[in-house]
Amino acid sequence: MRDEARDTRATQAVWAGEGTTFMEGATQVPVVHSVSFGYDDLEHWRAVALGEAEGHIYGRNTNPTVRVFEEKLRVLEGAAAATSFATGMAAISNTLFTLLSPRDRVVSVKDTYGGTNKIFTEFLPRFDIDVELCDTNDEAAILAAIDAGVDVLYLESPTNPTCKVLDIETLARRAKGHGATVVVDNTFATPINQHPLELGADLVVHSATKYLGGHADALGGVLAGDADLVRAVYHFREINGATLHPEAAYLLLRGMKTLALRIERQNATALAIARHLREHPLVERVFYPGLEDHPGHDVATRQMPGGYGGMLSFVLHGDFDTVARFLPRLRLAHRAANLGAVETVVAPPRTGSHVELTAEERAAMGIPETLVRYSCGIEDPSDLIADLDAALDATARDRKPERGGPPTLAPGRG
Repeated sequence: MRDEARDTRATQAVWAGEGTTFMEGATQVPVVHSVSFGYDDLEHWRAVALGEAEGHIYGRNTNPTVRVFEEKLRVLEGAAAATSFATGMAAISNTLFTLLSPRDRVVSVKDTYGGTNKIFTEFLPRFDIDVELCDTNDEAAILAAIDAGVDVLYLESPTNPTCKVLDIETLARRAKGHGATVVVDNTFATPINQHPLELGADLVVHSATKYLGGHADALGGVLAGDADLVRAVYHFREINGATLHPEAAYLLLRGMKTLALRIERQNATALAIARHLREHPLVERVFYPGLEDHPGHDVATRQMPGGYGGMLSFVLHGDFDTVARFLPRLRLAHRAANLGAVETVVAPPRTGSHVELTAEERAAMGIPETLVRYSCGIEDPSDLIADLDAALDATARDRKPERGGPPTLAPGRG
């Protein structure tokens, strides 16, 4: 039998979890739609139901197709166990509500994904859970918050949407010294680029909807890490019912076969685009950890051995009207609230990742209203750069004088 732990992650993405012979000799994972699974031997049935024997009882708990998806992600993350969810937010919320009780304390950062931020600011406090959100760029403040007491340290790196980088190893070591559980959202980085469990995290979560699936056609979430912790979260999920559908699991598995190929292309494309955008006069700032002047570049280089990711964001000069006129001019990008797909996807946080927040709340998180989040697809990088240039140049030319006038275009850009 092949030792999956010895395979490269590119090979694991294809083969992990699929060593079993499927029904009728199928080479692809079958989609098992059956809600229930029958047993003639009642003692065996009971053993399966109690987790004492392998098997399936009811679709809300486990499913053969879903199990293969969980196993593939478990191997890719180098984890002891994994479990899945209907969405990425179900993975995050189920994990936090499993780990936290009234009067517990969770430490995180201000600019996590908007839905995650809502859990911290709106839902957890209602259950008498103390939440401290720190400035993402202030490591000393995060360490001080940990030292003040922590039960769960929740990190997201790179962050959504400003691509800030946290030193996972340093923060995890300090938190675990206080007996805390460390959870890392690895959605942006993927298991190809970053391995949080090797950096000291106890649990890693993904919105599988994004890079793992890669085709924007299936919702899902997944958690991997320590077996006892995963088992506890699985129990919360099986009772509360945020179950991954087997059809979605099949689509996610199909997408994961090309994960390493897609990420390699998207890493290279994002770096090329980030470097190019810095030179355009309409672009005020570019956020991408692969840029040498990014504040987290050195940490990212150390903890993201596979690459810096396919996500970048950039700030335009002007106000939101500039963004509103720029985005429709992009020919090779979906304007949509998603990321990590084979097609390029673009969105401002105001209408996408942080639409639930006010402008003031976004500003407090360090998210400018003129920020554009850009998820690189697998198109030819030169085509994407030409598309960006054409849209930026046209937008720069027609900016209204009362808004400060258009920046001077470089020679040859007119």
